[in-house]
Formats: sequence, C-alpha cells, structure tokens
Amino acid sequence: MAILENIRKRTTVLILIIGLALFAFVISGVFSSNNFSGEKVGSSVAEVNGENIPIEDFRIQVETASRRYGPSVTSTQLVNMVYEQEVRNAILNQQFEDLGIDVESDQIVEFVRTSNYAQIPDFQDDNGIFNEEVFKSAIADWKANDPLRYDAWLQDEKSIVQAAKERMYFNLVKGGVNATLAEGELDYNMANDKVDLQYVQIPYTSIPDSTIQVSKSDIESYINDHKAMFQQEKARDIRFVYFEEKPSAEDDNAVKEEITALLEDTVEYSETKDANDTILGFRNTNDMAGFLDRYSDSKYDTIYKAKNDLPSIAADTLMALQIGEVYGPYKDGTSYKVSKIMDKKENGSVKASHILITWEGAERANPAITRTKAEAETEAKRLLQESKKADVIFTTLARENSDGPSAPRGGDLGYFQEGVMADEFNDFCFGNPTGTIGLVETQFGYHIIKIDDKQDVLQVATLAREVEPSEETVNTLFADATKYEMAVMDAEPENFGDIARESNYTVRPVNKIKEMEENLPGLGSQRSVVQWAFNSDTNVGDIKRFNVNNGYAIVQLTKMYNKGLMAPEDASATALPAIRKERKAAQIIAANQGKTLEALASDNSVSVSTASAVTLMSPTLPGAGREPLVVGTAFTLGQDQVSDLIEGNSGVYKLKVTNKTDAVDIDNFSTYAQNLQTSAAAGVNGAVYNALKEKAEIEDKRATFY
Repeated sequence: MAILENIRKRTTVLILIIGLALFAFVISGVFSSNNFSGEKVGSSVAEVNGENIPIEDFRIQVETASRRYGPSVTSTQLVNMVYEQEVRNAILNQQFEDLGIDVESDQIVEFVRTSNYAQIPDFQDDNGIFNEEVFKSAIADWKANDPLRYDAWLQDEKSIVQAAKERMYFNLVKGGVNATLAEGELDYNMANDKVDLQYVQIPYTSIPDSTIQVSKSDIESYINDHKAMFQQEKARDIRFVYFEEKPSAEDDNAVKEEITALLEDTVEYSETKDANDTILGFRNTNDMAGFLDRYSDSKYDTIYKAKNDLPSIAADTLMALQIGEVYGPYKDGTSYKVSKIMDKKENGSVKASHILITWEGAERANPAITRTKAEAETEAKRLLQESKKADVIFTTLARENSDGPSAPRGGDLGYFQEGVMADEFNDFCFGNPTGTIGLVETQFGYHIIKIDDKQDVLQVATLAREVEPSEETVNTLFADATKYEMAVMDAEPENFGDIARESNYTVRPVNKIKEMEENLPGLGSQRSVVQWAFNSDTNVGDIKRFNVNNGYAIVQLTKMYNKGLMAPEDASATALPAIRKERKAAQIIAANQGKTLEALASDNSVSVSTASAVTLMSPTLPGAGREPLVVGTAFTLGQDQVSDLIEGNSGVYKLKVTNKTDAVDIDNFSTYAQNLQTSAAAGVNGAVYNALKEKAEIEDKRATFY
C-alpha cells in the first residue's frame, strides 16, 4: 500500500516522464526517416555505380507491370523483370549523361513514326497513316479531356524517350563498328583455305581417372589460377520432406460408394405424409437439372458434345450408348462420374475444309484483294472443277489458292455443329454426305467446300463428385508432419534423412537456390521458404515447418554459398576433370616423345586417321570432334611436315600435313568485309550493355523488400 501511495503522489511526474518518452520516440522516428512499416524513407532497391534506385519508384513500376501482365506473371517474376529493366536504364542513363545524349520533341515524333505507336488509330489521318499534327492534337486532347489516358501516355512517353536515347547511343557505337578489306580477306581465307592431314589421337580416356591423384590443395591452386571460371553468386542448398494433403484410398472408395448409391431410387420415410416416399435416383429422375444441382459438383450442361469434347477415358463407351443408358461410375481425373445419354443427334458435327475466293469489298476481305465479284466467281468455279479431279489433293489446292485464314492448314476448319457457320455454308455441310465437294456463296466470298467427316453428338448428363481428403485424412497428415518435425528438431541435423527413411518419407534436395528465386521443384512457388533460407538468422542445419500448397513441408538448410570464389569442394566437379586432363596430357607427351606417326599409333593401340578439306572456320576432325588448336597447328606447317605432340580437347595429337589447297584468288573482299560488319553491328546492343553491366558496381537489395 505504501508503494501505491507513493505512486499516487508522483502522478504528475510520471505523466511528464511518459510524455517525454513518447515525444522522444516520435522525434526519433522523424530523424531516422522511418515510415510506419519500419522501412527507411528513401531506401533503395539497388545501387548502380553509386546511384540509388528508390524503392518507392520501383514499387510504382512493379504495380504498372502488374497491370500490364495480369495474373499470368507472379509477383516475384514481376519484381525481377522490373529490376533488370531499372538496372539497365540506370547503367545506360549514366552513359547518356556522360556523352550528353538527349532527345528533342522532333526526335520523339520521329521515333513514334517509326515504331508501333504509329499504328494507334488516334495518331492516324483519314487514310490510316501516321500524321504528326494528328498525333500532337490527340495528346493535347487527352491532356484537356481525358486525364487518365494522358497520365498513361506520359508513362509511354518516358519509355519512348528512353528508347530514343538508346537508339541514338547504340547507333553511335555501331558507327564505330567496321571491318577492313584485310579482315574480309582473312574471313574468306579461313573459310576456303583447306588442308588434308594424317593424325594420331591418343585419347585421355586411355588413362583411368583412378590413376590420377588430385589433392584439395591441387584444386585450390587450379581455382586460384582460373578465378574467372569459379566465381559464384550467393546461393543455398535445402532438403525437405513434403506431406501432401491428398485423398487416401478410403476417401476414394467413400466417394465411389456415394456416387454409386445415387444411381438408384431410394425409399425414405416422410413425416408429413406418415408414409414412405420413393426418391428417384440419377438413372430415373424426371428433373435432371434439379438432381444435379442438389447432388453433383457440376451442373446440367444441355449443349450437345462431339466425341472430342467428352472425357477421353469414357468417350468411346459413351458414343456407343443409346438414349437413356447410363455409364459409370468411372474415374476422370480427381472425380468419380456417372453419365447418362439424354439425347443423340446423328451426324450432328461436321468436319470440313474449304477454299475461300473473295472479292474487293466483301466482308472481312483482305484489303490487298482487288478482284471483282465476277472474277472471284469465275476463279471459284475453275477451282471447283479442279478440286474434283482424281489426282488433285484438296489440301494442296487450298493452301495455294485460298484467301481464308485456314489456308496454311490446307483449308481445314475442324469439327463444328449447326449454327456456327454462315447459313449457306451450314446448310451445305449438314445437307450433304461425307466426301461431297461443292460451291456456295456467303457474304465472305465463294467457298469450295469439301465435307471430310461427320460425327454423332450427344447430350450428356453427368453426376460428378470430386475426391477430396476427408477430415480424418487431413488430421492424420497434420499429426504425421508434426511427429516428424518434432523428431528431427530433437535429433542431430545430419539425422534428418535417416529419420525420414525410417517412416518411408522421401527427402528431396534442392541445390544452388538463388536469393530472388521462388519456384522450388516439388513444391512450386514458395517464396517464404527461399526468404527463410537466406535470412541472416538461419544457419546450416536449421529446420522449419512451412504450410505449402496442399500440405506441409519440413525444410532443412543444408549448405550456404557466399558470393565470390568457390570453395574446393564446390569447384571439384569442374576442376577435377580439367586437372586430370592436364596431367594425362603431360604423361602421354612424356611417354611418346620423338616417335613417328606409325610408332605412336602402334605403341598406343590406336590407328592413323585421315581428314580432308579441313578449314580454320570449321576446325573439326572426323571421329574426334572440334579441335581448333590441332587444326590451327596444321595450317602453320608445310606440306609433308610433321607436328610435335599437341594437347587437344579430347586427347594428345600428332599430325602430318599431306596436302594444302589455297583459296581461289578473288579481286575484291568487300562483300566479306561487309558481312563481318553487319554481323558485328547486329550484336552491338547486347554486347555493349553486357560489358557495361559486367563493369558496373551493382548492389542488389531486392531481397530486403521482397
């Protein structure tokens, strides 16, 4: 009580202290520039050569991309796409600023004129041609009367300005790309100088790998000597056990029994009548739509179906049934089904091909067509007679002559039911037997029609029940996942797999996961798992349970890779074969010095091979593969001259030049020089940007926010 009394006496002091603390908290927030989410205002999602890409602007770009691509692209994919574009813009804009590259309004107009924007109807005159004045007028009208469209245009304008700058920049680079006549001559000679040779190849496989001892220090030395080959990004290895929430055999049987019971009539007691009522089942019901509404996962579909539209597992059987007959239960995917034939139309679906000959002004006619209606009729009648000849293939005739979009398919229109095609077309197809070829006129033109096939169509009522995991199954799965999670959490980290195998669970590894990945094999999109694996508080051996699609995953982090040079154990898969190859080459060369081709072949149980018309442009040896060093050495030798032993890609070689054929002299190499220049210019955009990106200092902070 004494303590409480003292507190009451000091109420004013306490209020003052608490107020000062709250004030300090608020002021602290202001000066640390934090928003309510804990992020610092002005935070950046990346830093490119010291220039920040603000997270606020980045999120706006992601939102814009989300509206453009819709639900077909995941949020992580959107983030990665926008990130790459923003990094590209930052790198190139730094170049534009250094070089003073900018665009004026007339350059923007010219860019629009030569881009897809010129196809926007609002920018075209009455003749459908882009018009600068119409373009400017449309933008002014949007600004005054349609602010939403104008705002969208401003975003497009930014993209146009960026693209125009890029075009100017890359054109400047391309202006410096050239190829001299001497380079053209070299290119010509590399393709046309030829050499014939004899060679002996002693393959590296002739020495077993087991005889070459490689230590960890050897691998470390090799890595240090070839650092560019062994750079790695930050990555993680995980393994997991997936407890999938799926129906048990008991669940499957229960649904099958339920749907079977609905087939027949049942007798139920009615309290209102104080008598038994007969409840008609699926087989005998007089109200199929109401029955399916009450008992089925799918409603009654009255549309007639061709065979191709029926479940493939039951299509043949259903087509053979008569009206009123029932088939099932049968399993279709994850559902049990029972189907009843409600009606049948013979030849209710037609497969046809046609050749369309249209005229200028016909509905949907290609604007390039200038023939008159009379000319179209004459041509159609000619093709009709041609199509009826025994040696003429209708599909070829259609492919070569039809004006319709089905021409590339040989005129094939597939199967269709009544009412789909134009009336005249429809009447011909459903009023004539299979194989008939005839001519009809519609608003689209003249059609030479061939009836390829006819099928019956069915009106089918289907009672469907999806097999889903029962509550008991779900509870059992949860218990199993919990039991396993507790077992591995209490055990040593390395026992994760052993404990799983004791219960016949499958352990699935996923290696070298990158920081901004989201899809994990066997689990699908699981960004939360990746974020956990890269969290600074997660250590190798740590285990965490995740609620994933249709179940649970017990995940363990098994390895961490830091950005930079690979560790020897990570690089061994690449380094070991290379080291062994070097040492095998040294052994082979040391053991075969001074031998002739024949002695070299005999002593190593191989044969002397030949190669003819080998070029520097295509340095491949028959039976040995691509060997540029070996072929290059051949071109340095004179005729009948023998080389030293050469360390090739697949073995050690010794060769003898048996003939050399120089390229035929030509007067001018300008064509070859031009081809080299064109080829080099085509790769400028990608090559220049990749070089700039490789040189740039980029700090990626995406994982902080996403």
